[in-house]
Amino acid sequence: MAQNFAHGNYSHTQKKARNSGGGRTPADGARRTLSQNFLVDRHAVELMVKAAAPEGLVLEPGAGEGALTFALAEVAERVIAYEIDPRLAGRLASQTRDNQVIDVVRGDFTRARIPRESFAVVGNIPYSVTSKIVDWCLRAPDLSSATLLTQREYARKRTGDYGRWSLVTVESWPWFHWRLGHTIFRESFRPVPSVDSAILRIERRPEPLVSDRRSYRELVELGFGGTGGSVRASLKTRYEGVDAALAAAEVPRDAVVGHVHPDQWVALWRRLC
Repeated sequence: MAQNFAHGNYSHTQKKARNSGGGRTPADGARRTLSQNFLVDRHAVELMVKAAAPEGLVLEPGAGEGALTFALAEVAERVIAYEIDPRLAGRLASQTRDNQVIDVVRGDFTRARIPRESFAVVGNIPYSVTSKIVDWCLRAPDLSSATLLTQREYARKRTGDYGRWSLVTVESWPWFHWRLGHTIFRESFRPVPSVDSAILRIERRPEPLVSDRRSYRELVELGFGGTGGSVRASLKTRYEGVDAALAAAEVPRDAVVGHVHPDQWVALWRRLC
């Protein structure tokens, strides 16, 4: 479930239905409102399962028609599939009634109770709520990993593939490693979205890279605050020994915040905090 069609960015199949004079069905409305694009490429499903390598408990946001759900159930011990669309949730629940591995929950994944045991999140998620789902995952203390099929541009931005790093990635880096996986082309979905997707892998580190979350985040947020136009200018407003710390972390004195690698932020924290 990927593309948001709220602004008229309809697929060719939807255009055909509109031009033929037929009215929109409830399913058409749900696809637009809930940003639904279903994964229909078996190879893409296999790539998702391989990247996730699920073992124990798996939570799946946006189960849709269940293509990924059934594949996860073949390798995981338990799959809790969340689907907000009552029509799809009911259908999937009926199809999995006798499956001891799959539990279908009708509801919003971003409001789900966080399990008090180790678990993974795996899902083909709606583009429109990507940030909410990622934030939910990063807040979960027992999350082992999240393997998410997102808009390719989002995955590239969060993993530094453009040569720049975002605040979300840098802030969470001491606890989570972010990795860009395979591209999943738009033809793998129905309806066909307007952009390609990619597998985004967020994996919890065995041991954090910093010992104090609060001081690290204060450092990073100050740097991303933009005071003075450079990391050096921002950090000098609060910390002593900034030039020496920048040199030790191999950060140029005129570096802008987006060009500082997360590992360099960790090095700065170790010198300044």
